[in-house]
Formats: sequence, C-alpha cells, structure tokens
Amino acid sequence: MAKKSMKTMWFCTSCGADSPKWVGKCPACGAWNTMVEEKVGPATPSASVPLSAKGRSKPRPVNEIEAVDEPRIHMPSEELNRVLGGGLVKGSIVLIGGEPGIGKSTLVLQNLLSIRNRRILYVSGEESATQLKLRADRIGRGSDNLYIVCETSLENIFAHIEEVEPEILVVDSIQTIATETLDSSAGSVGQVRECAACLLRFAKESGVPVLLIGHINKEGTIAGPKVLEHIVDAVLQFEGDRQYMYRLLRGIKNRFGSTSEIGIYEMVQRGLREVANPSEMLMGHGGEELSGVAVGVTLEGIRPFLIEIQALVSSAAYGTPQRSVTGFDSKRVNMLLAVLEKRVGFKLGAKDVFLNVAGGIKVNDPALDLAVIAAILSSNVDMVIPRGWCMAGEVGLTGEIRPVTRIEQRITEAQKLGMTDMLVPAGNIKGFDTSGLTMRLHQVDKVADAFRELFG
Repeated sequence: MAKKSMKTMWFCTSCGADSPKWVGKCPACGAWNTMVEEKVGPATPSASVPLSAKGRSKPRPVNEIEAVDEPRIHMPSEELNRVLGGGLVKGSIVLIGGEPGIGKSTLVLQNLLSIRNRRILYVSGEESATQLKLRADRIGRGSDNLYIVCETSLENIFAHIEEVEPEILVVDSIQTIATETLDSSAGSVGQVRECAACLLRFAKESGVPVLLIGHINKEGTIAGPKVLEHIVDAVLQFEGDRQYMYRLLRGIKNRFGSTSEIGIYEMVQRGLREVANPSEMLMGHGGEELSGVAVGVTLEGIRPFLIEIQALVSSAAYGTPQRSVTGFDSKRVNMLLAVLEKRVGFKLGAKDVFLNVAGGIKVNDPALDLAVIAAILSSNVDMVIPRGWCMAGEVGLTGEIRPVTRIEQRITEAQKLGMTDMLVPAGNIKGFDTSGLTMRLHQVDKVADAFRELFG
C-alpha cells in the first residue's frame, strides 16, 4: 500500500496564511513570530463531511427576497440574550471564548438544561459524560432532551447529528475536533479552520444554530487562526479573574446584534447567577466611612453602573516611591499624578500610591479620571468624601475636566441608586432636563474646583 506523500507547511496563527518555509514576519498580516510548522498530506478527494442538505440554494433577485426579522431562540439567561441581541438566531454559528476554567462550559450547560422544548446535542471533546453529569447535578437541573456524546472525530459527530437530529448543536471545544481529510493533529491551524468551515456549512444548510466553545491563548485572543473569528457569526468573550466571583460576557463580533452590550454573572456554588444590578456588587455597603474612597459612574458598552475606586497614599518607606494599580491603566494613573503635582500643587512624588478598583474587574473608561483623582486626594489629605457623592469626568493635561459621553445615562443610574450629589464636567449637561432630578449636580471646570466642592 503506497504511503501518502507528506510535506511540511508553515501557518500563521494570527491570520491563517500559509508559507512553504519559515519566515519571521507573516507576509499576509505582518505579525512577527506567529508561524507554526505542520505536516500536511493530500486531501482525500470526495471525502467531504456529509451534511444534511435540504436542496441546493438558487440565486434570486434582491427584490424578490423577503426582508423579515431573523427567527431567534430565546435563551433562559436574559444576560446572554442581551449580548446575543435578543436570542440565538437559527442557522447561526456562535463562538464563546475564554480562559480555561473561567466558566464557559458551565454557562452553556446551565442554559441548555433549562430549555425544555428543543432537542439539543452536546458534543464534548474534553470532558467525559460522567463529568458533565456531575456538573449538571451541581447546577441542580436535569433534562431529557439534552443528549451528550464524547467525540473528537468530525465525521463521527455528523453521524451522531444524523441520528439525533438536534435543534441546537454545541461543540466543546473546537480545538479538540479533527477531521480525517487532514493529516495534521487536532488544534492545528488547518484542523480548526476546516472543522469550523464544515460546521458553518451545516448550520447554514440545516438552520440549526451551532455553539462553539474555544480557549484563548496567553495573548488573550481565540486559540487558532484569526480566520476562525471571520467564519463565525458572533464571538462572545467570557472574561474575569478566577480569584473573584464575577464574570463578564462581552460581545466582540455580532452580525445579528450590537457589540456594545455586556452580561454580568456571579460564580456561585450552583453555577452562574445573573447580576441584574451591577452597581450594587461594585460598591461598598455600609461600614465606617474612610478616606481614599470615591464612587465613579462608568459605562461598559452601553450599560452604566457605579463603581468604587479605592486609593491609599502614604510616605515612601524604602526611598523609591511605589505605584501599584489594580483594575485601571497604570500609565493613566501616572499621568493623573503628574497633573496633580503640576497643576494643583500636591507633592506626591515622594509618596507611595496604591489604587484599586473594587470588585476585581478592569475598567478603562476615561470618565473615571475624576473619581481616581478624588480618591487619591482624599487619602492624601485624610478627608472623607461625603456619603452619597459620585462623579464622572475626564481629566486633561492642563487640569481641566472634560465632558464625557452619555452623561444622561450616568446621571439617571446614579439617582436610581440613591446618590444625592454628583460632580459633572461644566457644560456637559446642556440640553438635559434636570427639573425632575432629586439629585444635586455640581458642575466643575478644573480639578481645583472639584477639590473645593468635595472638601470645602
């Protein structure tokens, strides 16, 4: 029996481009050190994956195509529905990415266990059926219409699809699936691309939505070629620190909805709990009032919420001042410290500055500049910011407080949570009707004005 002729090719893990030899810089996307070596063989002719074809599509004039809303499958989790744009579109393929152990499989499984009127096939390439059963028992839900199969061969997966005829298909994870038409190993660039393309054809021809679960690499991107993100209809990133309880589901790409929405979950013993009001989880509750604590109003996507900024300023004990920042851009904090020293006159160059965003999340909204500066000044002068005060404003290099986007939503959210006073940039509320507000708005133009408003 003649052996298949094998050859070596180099593939870019960033864009999927191939090259017959190694190059340091990808000729297609320009990324450095992204070429990986793979052994490839000739594809088996006419050995494509069998799909449940329902007739070949025909070209039609655009005027004859009826414009209707895409039918959606309503998911049990309202946070997931929000990020998807209203539900799971039939015939779509959705990629859910995240770090190992962050809760991707738990999120998908607990939603599928709550769907009672649809037949679902869950393909697991990583965990055994017993492990998934134990997870379902921990979540506290059972289902008679959720079928689990442990398989890594794409050809066998389509055989199971023909047998079960699911209405929703889940593949966990795409990096473990391989097809026999390629000789490379599972998780390689060619295998990930080919398997995703076959699943895409199946979804479009059958109308069955497909959920793909994928890992992210150390750079924070989906493992596998960048072309995988181009193939799918939606890419959802599930992120958060495993040392904390809270998780964020963020839409990176969505052909059927907005990418500005986020979903917030809390990891508990029985799975993931939806957080309807994120402001309550990110703010302190009661307790003694201390200096160095300020409340800022930020936006994640189009969703406003209040967040607590904590700062500690003390004399440098070891000669060289320390700058430690958690949950915020450290370079921006250094810039704000320089503004305080140059424009306001506070000598912080010989002091240690520690900054922390409560709740363990990471934010980069420039509107939190004013809250960061307020927390630092409060700790420096050891004066407490009055309870019920919050703020939103971007700080420029000249010490001015610049307007921020969607100030109306920020003000409404702050009033809803019982805030009594709010610092806003001067001129930022032009055209906004403040007659119905019970909260007092203080317009400030400079950092010095904000300091006088807070501390007198």
